This record gives sequence, C-alpha cells and structure tokens, in this order.
Amino acid sequence: MSEQPTIRPAARLVGNKLVLREVEVADAAYILSLRLDPKKAAYLSAVDADVARQAAWIERYKADGSQAYFIICLKDEAGGAGQPVGTVRLYNAVGDSFSWGSWIVADGAPTYVGIESALIVYRYALDHLGFRNAHFEVRKDNRSVWTFHERFGAQRVAEDDVEYRFELAHDAILASMGRYARFLPAPIDVVRLD
Repeated sequence: MSEQPTIRPAARLVGNKLVLREVEVADAAYILSLRLDPKKAAYLSAVDADVARQAAWIERYKADGSQAYFIICLKDEAGGAGQPVGTVRLYNAVGDSFSWGSWIVADGAPTYVGIESALIVYRYALDHLGFRNAHFEVRKDNRSVWTFHERFGAQRVAEDDVEYRFELAHDAILASMGRYARFLPAPIDVVRLD
C-alpha cells in the first residue's frame, strides 16, 4: 500500500518568470495589505487590520507544517525572488487530493502571474508532493476566479449560498498543464527548507 501524499512547505519554487518563496513573519504587513484591499476582501474571509495578529497566524502556520504558504514574486535578474505580486497557499490534504487558495494577485501585476502561479502550484503538488487531484471552494461572486478554474477543467460538485465547491481530476490537470505549457515550459526547481 502506497503512502498518502502530504503537503510540505518549501523555501522556494522557481518557475519561468516567477518565484514562489515561503512566507515569513516579516510578510505580515504585505499580506494584510492584499487582504484588506476592498476589491479583494469581498472574496476573502474577513481579517482584522492588525499586523501583529497576521504575524501570529504566520508563526502558527510555520509551526504546523501541514500547509505550504508562498509569496508570489517576480523572478529577479539573478533568478531569485524579486518584487512580491501576490500570495498562494496549499492546504487540506484529503487522500490524493489537495486544496489551494489564499490566491491573491496584486493590482498591476503582469498578466501572466495568475496562470504561471497556478501551474507552479500544480507542478509542485503533482510532481514533488505526489498528489493527483485537487479540490477547492470559490465564492460565487468571484466570477473571474471560478471561470478560471472551470477553463482549467475543474468541475462544480456542490454549492451553498456563498461558495461553489470544485474538484479537479488528474487527467484534467495534466491536460491543462499541457495546454498552458508556454507559461511554464520547463520543470520547476524546488528549493527545500533547511
């Protein structure tokens, strides 16, 4: 019997034009600025405008070890993590399926940030963590995000008054990674935590 995959944080996931670097306590103010943006906050769980509380959440995340939370950065000239342009998090492993969210792209970020960051998430989850499928929830009024997921092959499997629940099967993930390969033409480089 094979071992179930688990979510593990990484120091960095290096893609084509992006680097996803593990969140640090020092990122609390940046994360809060994204989460408190009025346009973005409409689709997120409410948070207090309290940097210390956000920093404490990050400290708990780092002690937990069952999630992977990243700051999405533009790749700098040396290939490292440059300007931050968003966040993304992997969490809630159930069998061979993982969930991802906290996906916030900053206003003014290059148009490729959304698709490349999603592709990096799937590459990391499938190629490096051993997952095959994905599941997630999206607020019904966040039309741009749920239509993105549906174009990627996700299927709505349930809903309530606020959210749609999606599942994305392995074959659909692979098909979409092939269809969008121009955004992430090479394997990602994973830098493990020390």
